[in-house]
Amino acid sequence: MAQPRYEWHPPEQGWTEDDLRTLPADGHRYEIIDGSLHATPPADFQHHELADEIRAALRAATPPKWRVIREIGLRVPGGNAIPDVTVLRPSAPPDAMWADPADVALVVEVESPSSRRHDRFTKLGLYAEAGIESYWRIERAERGPIAHLYLRAPAGHYELLRSVPSTGTELVEVPFPVRVAPGTWLS
Repeated sequence: MAQPRYEWHPPEQGWTEDDLRTLPADGHRYEIIDGSLHATPPADFQHHELADEIRAALRAATPPKWRVIREIGLRVPGGNAIPDVTVLRPSAPPDAMWADPADVALVVEVESPSSRRHDRFTKLGLYAEAGIESYWRIERAERGPIAHLYLRAPAGHYELLRSVPSTGTELVEVPFPVRVAPGTWLS
């Protein structure tokens, strides 16, 4: 049986949030970066398991009324992103489809082969420009995950606070006290 095909017609003025609603529900993650559509294939099982473990660790430390959400839409300058894990402040509306950066305290991206460069460079700049206080980039290394923890500097860019290897444990105070122990995330 023939499958329906999606006809790609990029808008002349660049992609918008409204255009995302018209894209096929095919398992790909569609994001808009500076008006350009960025599509990544579905992540593998280990990626999802790692993101789930990080979400669980954050939820265990979350103060009342804070929320830790998987793959929520986030408005960023020039587009829309979908972080793997997002920590929402208590002031965030409970029913939004796209989070406002002012309501976001932390975003976490788990690297995959198809997202590595975007997570290391593009999203690092986008999230800082959006004003999000902190960013964790989780590198999937041979010896286990490495957590690269960034904090937004007064100048508006992220500074690397520290990198926590899979054998390490760190207590981080932002956005709230939480123990970062990458070696426990995939047991």
